[in-house]
Amino acid sequence: MTRIICLASGKGGVGKTVTTSNLSTALAQFGKRVVAIDGNLTTSNLGLHLGIPLYPVTLQDVLKKKARLKEATYYHPAGFRVVPADVSFEKLMLPKAHDLMDIFYRLTGDADFVLIDSAAGLGREVQAAVEAADEMITVTNPELPALTDAVKLNRLADKFGTQTLGVIINRVKNEPHEFKTEDVQDFLDIPLLGYVPEDRNVSKSIAKKEPLVTYRPHSRAAQQFKAIAAQLIGEEYKPRFTFGLASRLFGWLR
Repeated sequence: MTRIICLASGKGGVGKTVTTSNLSTALAQFGKRVVAIDGNLTTSNLGLHLGIPLYPVTLQDVLKKKARLKEATYYHPAGFRVVPADVSFEKLMLPKAHDLMDIFYRLTGDADFVLIDSAAGLGREVQAAVEAADEMITVTNPELPALTDAVKLNRLADKFGTQTLGVIINRVKNEPHEFKTEDVQDFLDIPLLGYVPEDRNVSKSIAKKEPLVTYRPHSRAAQQFKAIAAQLIGEEYKPRFTFGLASRLFGWLR
C-alpha cells in the first residue's frame, strides 16, 4: 500500500525540506520505494537541496498538462525518486487540491511512500497539499511561535480529514528557553515521532547538495532521521553516533 504523507510546518525555517530529503533517503536505505515531491510551487527548495535546481521538466509542467509525470521524475543517487518544482518566477502557481490528488494517486502501487514537501504557512498552497495527502507529519521547533502555528496546522488537517501521524521536533538546541519534549506533546496533543538536534553538518550537507543521511551518516541529526524512518515502517533502530578524537579522549579520562 502506498502511503501519501505531507510534511508541513505552519511556519517557515523549521527545517521541513531538510526533513523531507533525509526521511526519503533513510526510507530508501530501509529498502522502501520512495518518491519525494516538492509541493511548494511558490518558493521551491527541494530541488536545491538535492542538487537538481534546474531540472528541465517539473511538477508545474505536469499540473499544466505539458508533460507526463514520468518526464518530471528524477532518480536521485540516494536511492529515491524526486519530482521537483520549478524555481523560476515565471512558473509560480497555486495548485488545486484535486489536481495534486490526481498526481499523487498516479503513484499508488508504484511506491511505498510519497512524501510531499509542502510550502510553509497556512495559505491556499499548504491547504491544497494537506487536503490531497492521506497523512500529515508536523515539523516544528521547540519554540512558541513555531508551536502556535503547528496547532493551527493540525486543526487544518482535521478539517480535511487528513490523519496526523505526529510531530518531529527539529533543530533542538537544549537551550533553557526551549519547550521540553513532553511539553511539546502536551501543547500539540499529537504523538512524538522523534526529535532532531541542531547539527552544523546540516548546513554543510545543503551546501554540498546532498542529504545529511548520506553526507554524514553517523552525525546525530542523521541518526535521528534514520530512527524516525524506522518508526514509520514499524522497525526498531538504535541511533549510533561517531564521536571525534576529543570526545573519545574526554571519555577515557573520565
